[in-house]
Amino acid sequence: MTEEKLNSLEVVPHVELEKYLGKWYEVAHLPFRFEDGCTDITATYSLSKDGSISVLNECLRDGKLKQAKGKAKVVDKNTGARLKVTFFWPFSADYWIIDLGKEYDYAVVGTPNRKYLWILSRTPQLDERLFSQLIASVKSKGFNVNDLIKTSHKDG
Repeated sequence: MTEEKLNSLEVVPHVELEKYLGKWYEVAHLPFRFEDGCTDITATYSLSKDGSISVLNECLRDGKLKQAKGKAKVVDKNTGARLKVTFFWPFSADYWIIDLGKEYDYAVVGTPNRKYLWILSRTPQLDERLFSQLIASVKSKGFNVNDLIKTSHKDG
């Protein structure tokens, strides 16, 4: 993949932040250290008084609830689809929304270097046909889907 294509990950044309807020279930992800050994992974986004977005990531590891709290801010006001997320100040990471259901029922989030990817849903399970379509889509965008890890949820 050329350097130019690598840095040009296309995002969705528009994100309505108010619709995006709330709880998301992780359906699958590329390997990510915080999530090693985790099940029941969720991310909850809420609006803070200062206008930033509060992020609460949760998972079960060895039967215990693990949490990571962070903040996100929109860095692309035109689309609302490019954000920076900070869990350990001053380090921030790209959070680019590259696919989004019309009803905000699923989302695909990736990083422009193609190292990280999350497939999210409002429910613990995603329709298999839709999941397959999303996998094909992210593969065509240069993500290594062979390393994708499906997330298990006890309530799904």
